[in-house]
Amino acid sequence: MLIVLELLSMLIVILVAAEIFTNALEHLGEKIGISEGVTGSLFAAVGTALPETMVPLMALMAGTANTAINEEIGVGAILGAPLMLSTLSVSLMAFAVLRQRGVHGTFNPERTGLTRDLNVFLLAFSLATLALYIPHQYPAIRAALAIGLVLLYFIYILLTIRASEDLVAEGHGTEAESPMLLTRLGLPQNLVVIVIQLALGLALLVGGAKGFILGVEAGAKILGISALLLSLLIIPIATELPEKVNSIRWIRRRKDTLAFGNITGAMVFQGTLLPAIGITLTPWEPRKEVLAGVILTLVGTLWIRAVLSRGEIKVWHLWFNSALYITYLFISLS
Repeated sequence: MLIVLELLSMLIVILVAAEIFTNALEHLGEKIGISEGVTGSLFAAVGTALPETMVPLMALMAGTANTAINEEIGVGAILGAPLMLSTLSVSLMAFAVLRQRGVHGTFNPERTGLTRDLNVFLLAFSLATLALYIPHQYPAIRAALAIGLVLLYFIYILLTIRASEDLVAEGHGTEAESPMLLTRLGLPQNLVVIVIQLALGLALLVGGAKGFILGVEAGAKILGISALLLSLLIIPIATELPEKVNSIRWIRRRKDTLAFGNITGAMVFQGTLLPAIGITLTPWEPRKEVLAGVILTLVGTLWIRAVLSRGEIKVWHLWFNSALYITYLFISLS
């Protein structure tokens, strides 16, 4: 009962933090004149990716004396996050607007930015998957792949920022619809106050997600779930809550570029920098649960990319991604 109350309280913290964070982020993007793509894919994505980034780092660098368990948690957390984003998270956006837009309703994110996010992720995650099959007798090859993933993320940042000016000119600039929350307390609306509110929201997001993770871990121990399954299946539900909540809030307000960018930008971050850590610090070898997650992640991303290339993304299209997540549940629990 105490665990349930802890999870509920941390969920409330995350919901409040998401409101504070997204409100400040919209005002920051508007203030400095950047596109919704940069705001969603870089600022929001990196900020809300902190909880899932902390899990593998804490497991690998400050975990228990049991190295094998630490490595399982690290690998599972690294690969479980993109799986959750590419399947469950995008499908939750579709279900969130089902009544509002209907089964055949469409999503209208800015196409070039979304295409770039998906292409970079597919390339990066394919390289990370390839690394699973590189024997440890070839450390130079594994190191080269890890370095390549890091460089790929920095190239992605440059491409995203470079495209921002043209997108703003085309009407895709970030716009804040509601007043900044801290100004309601009498504070001025300037860059310093925006950054303070942004930091406050981010701290609450990370703290709420961390508390949720601890509650999930305690519950998993009671249920006797393995460390790998915990990190592949259970922990990402908690660590991806900031992305889910932010994207659902934005998609319901028809800010499709921000909603999709928050998810796909996080996927790029987690498909480049985190696998580079995994390749360097863990065995990074193929196992049944790992391979199933990797394949379904790539299939889910390829599906969105294919639908986007054919035309508009419809609400029902993303139901396929929820089916992929259910498939993973059957594979992992069987």
